[in-house]
Amino acid sequence: MTKAVEERERVVVRFAGDSGDGMQLAGSRFTDATAMLGNDLATLPDFPAEIRAPAGTLHGVSAFQIHFASRDILTPGDHPNVLVAMNPAALKTNLGALEKGGTIVANEDAFTDNNLRKAGYAANPLEDGSLDDYQLFRVPMTTMTVRATEGIEGIMPKDQQRTKNVFALGLLSWMYGRPTEITVEWIEKKFAGNPGIRDANLNAFRAGYNFGETAELLAVHYEVKPAPVEPGTYRNINGTSATAMGLIAASVKSGLRMVYASYPITPASELLHELSRHKRFGIRTMQAEDEIAAAGMVVGAAFGGSLGVTASSGPGLDLKAETIGLGVMLELPMVIVDVQRAGPSTGMPTKTEQGDLMLAMYGRHGESPLPIVAAYTPGQCFDAAIEAVRIAVKYRTPVILLTDTFLANSSEPWRLPDVSQIPPIDPNFATEPNGEDGSFLPYLRDENLARPWAIPGTPGLRHRIGGLEKQHETGNISYDPTNHALMTRLRAEKVAKVADDMPPLEVDHEDGAEVLVLGWGSSYGSIRAAVRRVRMKGKKVASAHLFHLHPLPHDLGDVLRSYRKVIVPEMNMGQLVKIIRAEYLVDAESVTKVEGLPFFADELEAAILEHA
Repeated sequence: MTKAVEERERVVVRFAGDSGDGMQLAGSRFTDATAMLGNDLATLPDFPAEIRAPAGTLHGVSAFQIHFASRDILTPGDHPNVLVAMNPAALKTNLGALEKGGTIVANEDAFTDNNLRKAGYAANPLEDGSLDDYQLFRVPMTTMTVRATEGIEGIMPKDQQRTKNVFALGLLSWMYGRPTEITVEWIEKKFAGNPGIRDANLNAFRAGYNFGETAELLAVHYEVKPAPVEPGTYRNINGTSATAMGLIAASVKSGLRMVYASYPITPASELLHELSRHKRFGIRTMQAEDEIAAAGMVVGAAFGGSLGVTASSGPGLDLKAETIGLGVMLELPMVIVDVQRAGPSTGMPTKTEQGDLMLAMYGRHGESPLPIVAAYTPGQCFDAAIEAVRIAVKYRTPVILLTDTFLANSSEPWRLPDVSQIPPIDPNFATEPNGEDGSFLPYLRDENLARPWAIPGTPGLRHRIGGLEKQHETGNISYDPTNHALMTRLRAEKVAKVADDMPPLEVDHEDGAEVLVLGWGSSYGSIRAAVRRVRMKGKKVASAHLFHLHPLPHDLGDVLRSYRKVIVPEMNMGQLVKIIRAEYLVDAESVTKVEGLPFFADELEAAILEHA
């Protein structure tokens, strides 16, 4: 039957189900097909915090949200237009986010008495009228999936039911005109070694698509045209992949072999998995026995002339703190990636937060400053990783690169960079003695106050390293009070000189604006979207986003003092705002969120209007 087609500029879809229902897979496959169609997009995977909560409970709900449009977009969307609910728990935990009048596609087979009880429903919401304000499509997904996969050799009943997520994917692909060949090719490749599973997934996907095309209850499907983009080759990328590629690019551009060592921790573990797939670039990856060992391996790698990189999340950064302090004392280049998550302690390990800024800034013993870089979009993680390596190598210092769970897991279209335009990174190894008497002075500093990087075994460059204080220039152990004061100041001045490389802070200023919204990290898209909305209401607002958090840009103080009011949104209890107040004596106002979720644009829009 011929069905009507409606054009939409933008759509937000959320897949939600039990953590075993394959919602992340359905969402990521829908995302890849959307990217191939040329829409701009942003995603928000939302994993349950428990490793395996009881099936059907509210704690076990996993969701994946995608916002796609025929224009540029900045966030995963505030409120879904469409909610795919695979069971009652998914409906209950996500209904509050759905826009009024939005569409619900419910797997009615899962709304059994047992599942309703687990979700805390006294009555079936599909039948009691509580969803009358929404457009409800009751689809027997499990039944239809089982029917579509009957007779496939080697397929057990539980395998049949598991493919209901692909049925849902097929149905949504029809509803929004997603190309089917992308998903079909992926299924054929993914399950090439298991023909039964392959055929079950193919049948389920086609059954869902065909159901949409033939069912009378679905009278309309939608078209979202491609978004205008700059010419180039694009791919879909998340923050973890972009960070890995940035580190690899920096390794290639510096000629330094990367040695990556880490200990498993959510959500940083994915970086180890990603980098281990790229050994052809000479990368060496190691899973250490603990966080301390991983940090020690990286120090050793840096001493040996390699690019030492490690990654963790908040609790792991705690354990690495002493060894990072050793790196500060040794003045060796190394990069520590902190994929922030909601804490303290184990907190909500699959949820996002910007909770480690103070830890990165001050979480070490003694006076041990180091540069901090914060990525702000999934694709920009690539540039942030290169910048972290550049600073580490040029200034011979550990550098902390802050990302977070939202950046690591969410994805967006990313134009492949022209690698020939990425500047080289010169490790500038010491190759000969630098003392007037032909000796080697391992702490004789250059114009950047960086000391020589001498690979062990280089003739004539024998020197000692260690955690004890060093004598200026000679590197001999020294307990002289005045020397300790001198070396402490030199290390701090060296880090402060990183600001000399920074361009002026980019401010999105509007004539007449007296209010500045200042952000850092993954709130970038939400802040920009909120500012755009506030301006559409006639308010004059400026915004700026910090890429370097330590040292801060030279002109930041002047920028802050040029506005009547400064608003600082953060997914913490106000960490940057404390630094801003302390460093510049500017009474900035704080907007905070600590719910394990990123800011949504409408939240920030309301906050800006309230504070402006």
